Amino acid sequence: MTQTPSLLPGDQANILAKALPYIRKFHGKTMVIKYGGNAMTDPALQQAFAEDVVLLKLVGINPVVVHGGGPQIEGLLKRLGKKGEFIQGMRVTDAETMEVVEWVLAGEVQQDIVGLINHAGGKAVGLTGRDGGLIRAQKLKMVDNADASKEHDVGQVGDIVSIDPSVVKALQEDAFIPVISPIGFGEHNESYNINADVVAAKLATVLKAEKLMMLTNISGVLNKAGELLTDLTAKRIDELFLDGTISGGMLPKIAGALDAAKSGVNSVHIIDGRVPHVLLLEILTDQAFGTMIRSH
Repeated sequence: MTQTPSLLPGDQANILAKALPYIRKFHGKTMVIKYGGNAMTDPALQQAFAEDVVLLKLVGINPVVVHGGGPQIEGLLKRLGKKGEFIQGMRVTDAETMEVVEWVLAGEVQQDIVGLINHAGGKAVGLTGRDGGLIRAQKLKMVDNADASKEHDVGQVGDIVSIDPSVVKALQEDAFIPVISPIGFGEHNESYNINADVVAAKLATVLKAEKLMMLTNISGVLNKAGELLTDLTAKRIDELFLDGTISGGMLPKIAGALDAAKSGVNSVHIIDGRVPHVLLLEILTDQAFGTMIRSH
């Protein structure tokens, strides 16, 4: 991590003045942030993220954080002698793995994020899909990408049935910052592991968010030559799915982002979580970062 050079007071004032139009434009708007990747594991990036979220709240923007925790889950599974398995970007989740997922996401990871935001001066509250009936889910029926007649059993992986945002809205109105673990519950009170990108996208749609921002470990969506694609339409995304450019863990991320864009979220961005203060750079400056997803 490189140190930011010291700025003269005049430069600092100029930077703040340039942020004013964006603060005015987005005041009172909801921003859903999918938090994952390096931004979750590098201490300096963790602190920068927490500071960004608190600053956004203080200037009148309503951040809602949905977090992942893949590396942490994988680490605990490994310590337990269990190997993680993925099919089409989704973690296969048997009953034992589900226990690990709940312990890691709703316990360790969520409370770390809540603590970081609170330490930075915010008021964060952790939620899972059970809290306030937030995320109702059912078992995901995963059709094979190459053969529509074939279906994969991925265990307790959930497909969202509905989202009731009442508890999120109540927290927002009382100056709290919701931090949501992507765990849903079924009609028999069973738990489901839901892809965090999918939860973030659906929540952004239900909350009528101004922006959905997905932090990743890369600069955005890349073509086969490794070049950044700054602007993607639905048609172009379909082409990238078909030729295999978009695959693995990027599949649910892009599909969720496109669904959100089609469902009324004003802008969807896949941005590089390795860049310090990338949230502020994306929201409060005229510099575009990463890949923007458009419905048309």
